[in-house]
Amino acid sequence: MLGSGFKWMFLIIGTTIGAGYASGRELWQFFGHESGLAILLFSIFFTVSCYVIMHVSYRKQSSDYLPVLKVIVGTRLTKIYDIMIFLYLFTTTVVMIAGSGATGQAFRISYWWGVLAISIGLIALFLKDINGLLTVNQVVLPLLLGGLLYILFLFTVDQQLNLFINLHEQRNWTAAFPFTALNILPLIAVLGAIGNKVKSKREIHVAALGSGVILGTISFIYNSSLIQIADELLLYEIPLFAILKHYPFEILIFMSILLWFAIFTTAASGILGIATRLKNICNIPIWMMAAVLILVMIPLTTLGFSTLISYIYPVYGILNLYVLTRLLLYPLWGNKEV
Repeated sequence: MLGSGFKWMFLIIGTTIGAGYASGRELWQFFGHESGLAILLFSIFFTVSCYVIMHVSYRKQSSDYLPVLKVIVGTRLTKIYDIMIFLYLFTTTVVMIAGSGATGQAFRISYWWGVLAISIGLIALFLKDINGLLTVNQVVLPLLLGGLLYILFLFTVDQQLNLFINLHEQRNWTAAFPFTALNILPLIAVLGAIGNKVKSKREIHVAALGSGVILGTISFIYNSSLIQIADELLLYEIPLFAILKHYPFEILIFMSILLWFAIFTTAASGILGIATRLKNICNIPIWMMAAVLILVMIPLTTLGFSTLISYIYPVYGILNLYVLTRLLLYPLWGNKEV
C-alpha cells in the first residue's frame, strides 16, 4: 500500500513539475520577493486539493476525469470546465513541447530537434498505455528532485545565502491562490483517470501529503535562490540556467537532461488526460491518439516558451479559483454529494 502511495505521489509531482516549474519560470512568474507565506499556503492548499480529488476519484472508481469533475464543480458547470480542462491540457502540453525545444537551444541544438525528440518519446511511451508513464515517473522523478535539491543547496552554501532573511516581509501571500489553482485542472484530469486503480485510503494520504511537502519545500528553496540572482533572470529563457552557470559543464548537462524528462512527464500527463477523456469518442489506441494530438500541437509551439507561460498560466490560475475554493471547502459540502 505504501509503495502504491509513492507511485501516485510521483504521478502528482510528475504532472506538476514540468517545463514551467522545473525551469524556475513558473515560480518566478507567481512568487519572487516576499513570498515565503505564499509558498507555505500553496503547500497546504495543494495537499488538501490532491486529497479531495483522489478521495472523490477513489469513491467513484473513475477511469477518466468527468465523474470527478461533476462532483467537484456540480452538474451545471461540468460542461464548461470539461472544455476548460481539455483546452488547458492541450495548451500546457504545447508549452511542454516548446520547453523541449528551448532546452535544446540552450546547447545550440536546433529547436525543432528538441520538439521532434519529445514527440517521438511521447508516442513510444504510450505503446504501453499508462504503465509506461508510471514507470518513467518512478525512475526519473527521484533523480530530478534529488538533483534539483542538491544544486539549490550547493548554490545556497556557495553564495552564502540566508533563505529566511526576509520572512517578516510577506506581502505577496495572495499569490498562493492563483498558483495552486493553476495546477488543479491537470490533477483532476490525471487523478480522475486512476480512481479505479487506487486500492486504499492510505495510498491517498501518502500521495497527497508527500507531494504537498516535497513541492512546498523545493518551491521555497528554489524561489529563495532565484531572488538572489533576480537581476540576471531577464537574460535567461530558463531561469535554472542562471544558477547552473556557476557550476561545471557536466552538472549543466546532467540537470538539463533531468529538466527535459520533467518536461516529458508533464507532457505525457497532459496526453493521458486528453486521451482518457476521448476514449469513448475515438476508439483508437492511446499511442495513435497521442500522435494525432502532437501533430496538431507542434505548429503552436512557435509562440515561444516564456511567452506561453507569461500569458496562459496566469489566465488559467484566475479561472480555476472557483475549483480551488470548492476543493478547500469540501468538508463543508462533501457529505451532501450524490
